[in-house]
Order: sequence, then C-alpha cells, then structure tokens
Amino acid sequence: MRIQSKPSWVIKESEVTPESVYQQRRDILKKLGITLAALPLASQAQAGLFDVLKSDEKTPDRRRVLNARESAQFHPDLSLTPEDKVLQYNNFYEFGTDKSDPARNAANFVTDPWSVEIGGMVSRPFKLNYEDIFKRYPIEERIYRLRCVEAWSMNIPWIGFPLAALLRQAQPNSSAQYVAFQTLYDPERMPGQASRRIGGGIDYPYVEGLRLDEAMNPLTLIAVGLYGKTLAPQNGAPLRLVVPWKYGFKSIKSIVKITLTDKQPPTTWNRLAPQEYGFYANVNPSVDHPRWSQASERFIGEGNLFSSRRQPTQLFNGYANEVASLYKDMDLRKFY
Repeated sequence: MRIQSKPSWVIKESEVTPESVYQQRRDILKKLGITLAALPLASQAQAGLFDVLKSDEKTPDRRRVLNARESAQFHPDLSLTPEDKVLQYNNFYEFGTDKSDPARNAANFVTDPWSVEIGGMVSRPFKLNYEDIFKRYPIEERIYRLRCVEAWSMNIPWIGFPLAALLRQAQPNSSAQYVAFQTLYDPERMPGQASRRIGGGIDYPYVEGLRLDEAMNPLTLIAVGLYGKTLAPQNGAPLRLVVPWKYGFKSIKSIVKITLTDKQPPTTWNRLAPQEYGFYANVNPSVDHPRWSQASERFIGEGNLFSSRRQPTQLFNGYANEVASLYKDMDLRKFY
C-alpha cells in the first residue's frame, strides 16, 4: 500500500473559509443595509468589510477557463479562500494605490496578445508568446499561502508552471547568479505609470529579482491563472511570478522581460526605501517592518461577520522545510 505524507506547508481545512460562508456574509450585510459609518469595528475588520461592500458585481468576467491538472504534491484536498476577495483586494500600483483600484482601473486592460523575452546570461535566449505557454509547459493547480508585508494573508489556488522549466529551456550560463524581472511599461494602459499621484510615486517600470537558486526552487511558480481561469488583470495577467515564502511584493505582475545576470538586480521597493524593503523579503515573524509587526497576520476571509482572525506568522510563510537551506549561515536580520 502506498502511503503519502503531507508536506509541512499544506493548509489545514480549519484555516480556510468556504466560499458559501463568505457569500452568505455578503448577502446578510446587503440585506441589513449596513454602512461602514454605522459599524463600530476595529480598523482591521473595517478594511476587510469595506472591500466586500465595494466590490462591483457588474464588471464583466473576461477570464478563460483553464484545464489544469491538480498537482499531487502541491494540491491538498481543501476548501478554498473566497474568490471575490482575491479579485477585489489587490496591490498593483500601476492601476492605483487603493486596494479596490486595480479591479476597477484594469477592467479593460488587454493582455492577449502578449510576449515575454528571456535573455541575458543564457545560451538560448528566446521570446515566448502568450499562447506558446500552454503548448510548451504543462500547467497545474497549486494552493499556496500569500503573505503581504502589510501583515494580511490569503490562501489562493494558483494555476501555472515552475519557473525552473522556463529557465532550463534558456540554458543559463555558469556565471549567471540572479534573475531579473520587469513589468510592462505602458503609461497609456497603466494609469499609475502616467501619474505619480495614482501610482504612488514609484519609478516605473516595476522591477524585481531573485537569486538563481531561489528561482530554480520547485515552489517558485509562473502563474497564468487562479480559480480555474486565466488571471484577471488586477491579479497580474497574463503571467506573474509567485514566490510563496516571500512577501507578496516580490511576486511581480504582468511580466514582459526575464534576464539572467551575474549581479544582484535592483528591485522597485528596495530602490524606493531600502531600510524597509530588503532584496530577500522572506516572511519572518522575528524581523518587523518599520510600520508593521510581522509577528502575526490578518487572514482575509476568516472570522465572524464583524471580525477578522489574527494568526501567528510562520517562518518563510510555512515553507521552511522547502527553502530554509537556501539561507543557511545567513543573518536573516541583515539580509531581510
């Protein structure tokens, strides 16, 4: 008899809220005619409730259904975090700094056709068109924890393929040590890039980076969808990075360029405020951000009608067994 053991990162069923419960809460709020001003809620609870009430049910869903296999290794048999939350509560400053801005401002963002260039210190640079992704790489569904540096978290069923598969096709040179990523730069289509007020004063295009061994880790995913469909624009369509043991800002969205290099690449948030956003950005309950304690997190989708549950933060977001060896002998307070 074959015995399968669950890896340490598997999410317990008790840690997620069924979608039916979430929809029930939402219906109750609307029937009661409850407004934010009438609710004596804690600020963190208000944030989640505000998001629920602001969601726009009239926005057309242009996502395409994907046929992805369930990964035996990364797909625990669990109920899922509410999809509406994932679609409505986003950080994507290219479309605005409020959590509800991206869903509204990116509604008509066209992501097909699309292409991404893979080059730099590789033997076989190439250009990948959007449709080529589905021909070259088997896609699979994986449920990962997502942890934001703002101390909120979600559990999301991503669809994608390992970044390592793409990098191996490019054949990195022996001197390559890092991987640099770049988001689309198009101020006409991304209003935050055209306005420092809308875009939070960031210098665009958004750039990110990983060490090569981090990029090759089996957990590192190029996501093309979630909840059985292609990515919505506000979630980083048509393809984005997902690095589940790091804070969410490392998972760059709407990627157009991937470059292998021998030097640590600049990253957008590290360039803007290096004292707050390190290159590594590994989830660590012992190293606080100057503005947010990282000891605990607010799980979006949890709690009763008027509250949200806080839970302890896990080192490397619960993936320590899979990635801690990458940082052996490193001072995680210095290399935060």
